[in-house]
Amino acid sequence: MMRSLWTGASGMKAQQTSVDTIANNLANVNTTGFKSQSTQFKSLLYQTLQERSTTANGNPKPTNAQVGLGARVASINTSYTQGAQLASANNMACCINGSGFFAVSGEDGATYYTRNGDFNWSLNNAGGLIFTNAQGNPVLDRNGQWIELPEGAGSAGVSVGTTGEVAYRLPDGTAVSTGQFIGLFQFRNPVGLEKQANNLLAESAASGPAMREDINPGLRPSSIAQGFLEGSNVNVADEMVNLIVAQRAYEMNSKVITTTDSMMDTANNLKR
Repeated sequence: MMRSLWTGASGMKAQQTSVDTIANNLANVNTTGFKSQSTQFKSLLYQTLQERSTTANGNPKPTNAQVGLGARVASINTSYTQGAQLASANNMACCINGSGFFAVSGEDGATYYTRNGDFNWSLNNAGGLIFTNAQGNPVLDRNGQWIELPEGAGSAGVSVGTTGEVAYRLPDGTAVSTGQFIGLFQFRNPVGLEKQANNLLAESAASGPAMREDINPGLRPSSIAQGFLEGSNVNVADEMVNLIVAQRAYEMNSKVITTTDSMMDTANNLKR
């Protein structure tokens, strides 16, 4: 009976992680570019109670007797399905249609990736205009460089093409390209990216290195829609159903513990 106590406890811990994951999805239902996660489970070790043997009549038993020792979390996977394209009042907002990621320079100087295209222009230390995300981190071009406007160019009228080309307008209305393109990168296994704060993702050994879309012919190129943002891909109805399932599973594992406790109490009372 002690075995069933630990088995029930392992199930409760696993379902608690599932509830935490669902809660995080629902909390980020309005987070730009957020990708939902799901919890995957696996069984723990099995204990052999009886090896293969024969019956009283000498007939062989084809299998042994084993009992499982519970469940645990195997992984928490991210779904990178496309989110809805939402109109934004920010003219410099950029929405990726495809499998690409934007690249930004973090405060530590490392390169991070994101689907959040809520961008704008900020002043650097020299007084120039650089392209940044909502947290002020510089957005990188295809070559990993900061995107800057030439001296004297204003941010009004700046346009971003579907390929990421950045252009500004002269006083007479003529469009002039800066020669820089917003970098779009893909990964062989985006599920392996490590989530960071501020909706940023870090490259890892599991994700593989970042690949530039413009120089890798084997990749399907993404496109950028200016003036739009990508919404979260969280489906509230699905998450609520998953929450109910996880709650019921948690209650059942809790019931296993209370039932085992009742059986142990009955066994103890037999001595009285």
